[in-house]
Amino acid sequence: MKQKRINKLILASGSPRRKDLLSTLHIPFEVIVSDIDEYIDYNNDLASEIEKLSFQKAKAVFDNHQDSIVIGSDTIVILGDKVLGKPKDYDEARTMLKSLQNNTHKVLTAVTIMSKDNIDTFHEIVEVTFNEMSDEEIEEYIKTNEPLDKAGSYAIQGDAAKYIKCINGDYNSVIGLPLSEVYKRLKKYMPM
Repeated sequence: MKQKRINKLILASGSPRRKDLLSTLHIPFEVIVSDIDEYIDYNNDLASEIEKLSFQKAKAVFDNHQDSIVIGSDTIVILGDKVLGKPKDYDEARTMLKSLQNNTHKVLTAVTIMSKDNIDTFHEIVEVTFNEMSDEEIEEYIKTNEPLDKAGSYAIQGDAAKYIKCINGDYNSVIGLPLSEVYKRLKKYMPM
């Protein structure tokens, strides 16, 4: 496929998973990590809060690159009424995985695409169902170290894939960027 020659697209995220996903669009971009305080008020509507966070990430980078198109994104995992962030240690990862196994949770990913002419903020919610996991399987998975830097203590595209029973929604959104929707919306900003 011929690579499109469009400059000045910036991903305001240090996530290697988001970088890999955006790379599949074959649009040149650079990564500039936004330096913001990632605060969420859990008493407010979580979709609004995560959209606000994606906006803040995009704006922090856009303020210094106003001739660019900037993409900011953030993802949270929600089980019932509890947000599961990145575990602080093995014990917390173990507790999260035990709560997720044989259960359905939601993954909420918000994206802001910002340019000097337009700001587009949206979110997607995906339901993910885990199979039952034995204590031994949980321990094996924790030993991979994969859960330690992932919201909810798992990576759907990694070793956790074998424990996922089903997903309802955009698989890429669970990884961290709803690629199809991002691509569709980017068409407003640049020729494809």
